[in-house]
Amino acid sequence: MPIINKGTSFSNGEQLTAKKINDMLDLATFNQSATDSASTTVNSASQIIVRDSGVTTAKLATDAVETAKIKDANVTKAKIEDVADYKVLGNVSGSAAAPAEVAILDEDNMATNSATALATQQSIKAYVDTPIVIGPTNLTLLNDAVPYSATFETPSYYKTKGNFVTLRGVLKSATGNPIATLPVGCRPAKQLLFSVSADYPNVTYGTGRLDVKANGDLFYESNNNNYNSLDGITFLADGT
Repeated sequence: MPIINKGTSFSNGEQLTAKKINDMLDLATFNQSATDSASTTVNSASQIIVRDSGVTTAKLATDAVETAKIKDANVTKAKIEDVADYKVLGNVSGSAAAPAEVAILDEDNMATNSATALATQQSIKAYVDTPIVIGPTNLTLLNDAVPYSATFETPSYYKTKGNFVTLRGVLKSATGNPIATLPVGCRPAKQLLFSVSADYPNVTYGTGRLDVKANGDLFYESNNNNYNSLDGITFLADGT
């Protein structure tokens, strides 16, 4: 089958004119056999066009599609490779790089302590709304010390975000030191000295001295049978 349909035909013995010659060319149309019918076809105007889905991967040269050739807003979300659950595309490499999956963590205590992951809104709120990470925990009192009374806080401690430890409560009747020992993680790096409220013989509502040692021991320099307060003592715990 010819690839072109002539614009006009001639009969034997017919006179050849300029118009007929021109019409043969000007009115000629492409025949379907002029295409491969796979990637190209002939449309209703007898023009050779690219068929729908005719440009296959094999027809594209490597790196042939440039950014400028992609129409704005035509790379839709549906055309992007699926992203795993609790992942987003980003770059946390520390330098320019192709996007990669970045983890989204839903941890109320931020235990992973990641420098490259993201946190959910819920986990951030939960973390901020819960400042205390240890306690309040009652102290195990030593050397005959006992809580002063139910009117006051029981001697105890708690630890907050930022690694700060706070003591509270009132005790009495200690006959020696230490009056209690703080656990590892709630101890200062070096021995600390605090002025606290205390009731000494012949001195009502006086000031006493409490030492918090690096091994966690709590030492009152002047124990008595009246009371010693732990209220108001806060310090930065050793990071180890």
